[in-house]
Amino acid sequence: MIDRRVMLRAGGVAAAGALGAGVLPPASASAVPAGDPTSGVTRTLLQEHPSPAAGWEAVQTLVRIPRRKESGRHSHPGIEVGYIIEGDVLMEFDDRPALRLRTGDPFFIPEGVIHNARNIGRVTTRMLSTYVVDETKPLVTPY
Repeated sequence: MIDRRVMLRAGGVAAAGALGAGVLPPASASAVPAGDPTSGVTRTLLQEHPSPAAGWEAVQTLVRIPRRKESGRHSHPGIEVGYIIEGDVLMEFDDRPALRLRTGDPFFIPEGVIHNARNIGRVTTRMLSTYVVDETKPLVTPY
């Protein structure tokens, strides 16, 4: 199983921290320029458990995207099932039309699909994301 605590902020994608560690601070100013569209984005690891399918695990995160910020283009080594707790997001994809999501909307992203969540609302967007992923691969691959 991959130790999610070692995921780093790289390529504009905010990473998760230690289980139960709470909200992760944004990367240092030297690592993330103030003008970086992903600055301030956080993923809080809520839980992770082995999946009934060998070699897979379920991971759940709370993602926070400040106003006018975005997650950065990335993919996951498995599916993402999500729910917009609060806010407005334009979910952009490399291989399909963008999807506008609002408070209360669910979403599904297939394995390996490159996407970017852009906050287009007036508040910090909060998303609950649950992944069923290959436990041997990083949760997030930035592009």
